[in-house]
Amino acid sequence: MDRRTAKELLHIQDWLDRAGRIVDAGRDAYDADSLLREAGDSLVMKIGEAANRLSKLGVTAPRSVSWSDAIASRNWLIHQYDLIDRDITWATLERDLPALRAALAESFVQADLTVRSE
Repeated sequence: MDRRTAKELLHIQDWLDRAGRIVDAGRDAYDADSLLREAGDSLVMKIGEAANRLSKLGVTAPRSVSWSDAIASRNWLIHQYDLIDRDITWATLERDLPALRAALAESFVQADLTVRSE
């Protein structure tokens, strides 16, 4: 794995950790705190942008992952920010991002090894 790919994957891993902290706080906290909602949006956007970069680098997504879905989520949040459906964003944070983490787990290990070996 090249360094650029490794760094993108490690960014995703960090953002997934942060998204997990939002989910751990619970839906009521998310609904009550505009900063948590904005943070959740930002994390989904960042993950989508990293997916776009990985796609352009020719990195094949794991079987259960669609870079294009992550990219589409990013684009929607950026361009339709006034129409964000918090139920959908919460579902992404609570369900989709943990599934992404699981699918990328081995890639995260390889990315960490790549960065550490330099």
